Amino acid sequence: MARDTGGDAVNAPLLEVQDLVKRFPVRHGLTRRLAGYVTAVDGVSLRVEPGETLGVVGESGCGKSTVARLITRLIEPTSGTIRVAGRELHKLDEAAIRTVRRDLQMIFQDPFSSLNPRKTVRQILTAPFRYQGLAPDEPVEHLLERVGLRPEHAARYPHEFSGGQAQRIGIARALALRPKLVVCDEPVSALDVSVQAQILNLLKDLQDEYRLAYVFIAHDLGAVRQISTRIVVMYLGTVVEAADRDALFAHAAHPYTHALLSAVPLPDPDAERARERIVLRGDLPSPLNPPTGCPFRTRCPKAAEICTAERPALRLIAPGQEVACHFPEPLTVEGTP
Repeated sequence: MARDTGGDAVNAPLLEVQDLVKRFPVRHGLTRRLAGYVTAVDGVSLRVEPGETLGVVGESGCGKSTVARLITRLIEPTSGTIRVAGRELHKLDEAAIRTVRRDLQMIFQDPFSSLNPRKTVRQILTAPFRYQGLAPDEPVEHLLERVGLRPEHAARYPHEFSGGQAQRIGIARALALRPKLVVCDEPVSALDVSVQAQILNLLKDLQDEYRLAYVFIAHDLGAVRQISTRIVVMYLGTVVEAADRDALFAHAAHPYTHALLSAVPLPDPDAERARERIVLRGDLPSPLNPPTGCPFRTRCPKAAEICTAERPALRLIAPGQEVACHFPEPLTVEGTP
């Protein structure tokens, strides 16, 4: 399958997002009077290399799903740049975007709402080829077998499947065009724990087979730890910490990251009972009226006067680890208490 990736794609990261901002207008009354703007994403920067998995975590409402839709250009950003293989998406017309979509696909959180109930699985899986004006590279039955389904499932409709099976269909559709990058928007959050493990293992196996890169969005740090190579932590539309997976779990630096990690159950019952659970005070601030300075200061146990006056910049504190905090946790050095 020929791909037009553009001459500026040489040596470029597969995905590069810089200073991404998305504001939604809020309107009231019968006249639809403009009352203000909700800042869902505020200055987010990401980078994904070929074959790696970037995990994006945070509470509901932190903007991670909006980031997913911005990356795939399902919605347009207010400002910022998104480059896929060196090509800036906002500069491309519809024909060029169609070419980019061969390399950029998405797996949605709710498989049933993303699958057309009036189409058979065969029609769903061949739709990407019809959109691109291409002939399928392989029979639909082979694609179904790769995601753990049977060939006869091609003649069935989405309502005839369980949630896990429907998500496998969504994965098969995302892989039909052999993309380089797949954005996974909470693909396992609506599934049972046992099915979650199956889907995560499937995603890792497919990554090894096709050398895929993932942007894996979730609120479950356990799932993110299993599949990610690097992790970005978001809070109220901003990135508060970014680090390699092992570094983040071994010595997180941001107080919010520590709170998230304390909510992850430990497999050892004695260790689970002995550890201190961090409970954040207050509620998540409204993105319609975010706090001044540090967005986390209203819930942070370490907040000081500078946190109200000055928003901390994302800065490098160790190789491969960045944090946006005036008072980050001290990093432990291996071999010292």
